[in-house]
Amino acid sequence: MKKVLIGIDYNPRSEKVAIEGHKLAKQLGAEVCLIHVMADVSYYGVNYPSFMGFETQSEMQVDLNVIAELREVAKKYIARAAEHLNDPTVTTHMAEGTTSGAILDYAEKWGADMIVLGTHSHSVLEKVIMGTTAGRILEKSKIPVHFIPVKN
Repeated sequence: MKKVLIGIDYNPRSEKVAIEGHKLAKQLGAEVCLIHVMADVSYYGVNYPSFMGFETQSEMQVDLNVIAELREVAKKYIARAAEHLNDPTVTTHMAEGTTSGAILDYAEKWGADMIVLGTHSHSVLEKVIMGTTAGRILEKSKIPVHFIPVKN
């Protein structure tokens, strides 16, 4: 194992995932990258024609500055998380899109040997209807996935 990609989100339990994932990577002598994925917010600024009685021209005018601010907040979050690990060799990556797809894409691009994720407790019904990010990554990953259990 030479490269370990650790996925974190805004859930406070991500601290445990980052710390435990970092510890595991260091025991393996691996390089560490923290990844945070922001939902694709750019589509909110698109002016679609009216549909189903909804006037997107007036209702969906999202200030593009807000989108830029959200990106900056996410970048600061991931940088601060890396600083918290007190290891200057830790790198970061901020992505946009679907969480599972963005993590899998970056894992391949970066050449990760393992993905570390937290597993949040979701209800059985939620898992059946929507699935989980961790489940989608596990299903499609070509590399080992290590889960850190975090309870809600």
